[in-house]
This record gives sequence, structure tokens and C-alpha cells, in this order.
Amino acid sequence: MTQTQLASPVSKQRSERRISVHLPITVRGRDRRGFRFEETTSCENLCRSGAAFRSRFDVLPGTDLEIHIPVVQRVSRRAETDFSTCGRVVHVSDESEGGDRLVGVHFTGPRFHRLFHSEAGL
Repeated sequence: MTQTQLASPVSKQRSERRISVHLPITVRGRDRRGFRFEETTSCENLCRSGAAFRSRFDVLPGTDLEIHIPVVQRVSRRAETDFSTCGRVVHVSDESEGGDRLVGVHFTGPRFHRLFHSEAGL
């Protein structure tokens, strides 16, 4: 066995912790047939570099999407702005009984930082 084979793990592990969170999310893009869509749904989980959300649209892995997560209003000392970025679909689950799919995206634009302020001091 070569050094390269020893250094390369067989399965990739996540480099970031996923947070199970239900935030509103608006997604824009094109479905499998090329039709433009806009959908407001909810995140299932989120990390700095990606998110998973439920969608009723049939999208293909590799599809680029526009993603917008509005600020949840709460008491805060500093003003926070809505989060907008682009993402690429990396995973799509099979259609569920309700007709939707779980879509996983990797952010190709700005990364999400709002939920992770407590980790910054580490």
C-alpha cells in the first residue's frame, strides 16, 4: 500500500458540525426540466458551508441555486442582515410520500456565520 492510499480516507467525514435548525429559506433556480422556480420552505439543517431543505421541485445534483435566509427578529445589540448566497446541489433524496425531496446544497458564495458566534472565541 502506498503513502497516498494510507493518507486518503475511504469515506469522507464532515469537516463542519451540522446544526438541526428550522429556519425559513427562499430558494430560486431551475428544475430538472429547465423551468425557473422560486420556493419558500424551511431548512432541515445548516452548517457554515451548506444547508439541507425540503423542496417540492425536482432539481438535479450540480444545479446552481440562489439562497436567501431572512434574519429571525430577536433582541440583539447589533443589527443583523439577511443572509444571501449561492449554492450547488450536492444531494437530492428520493421523493417522499408528501411529494417533497430533501435537497443538500454546498454554498458557493458567502458562508453562513450567524449561528456560530460562540465558536469564534475558541
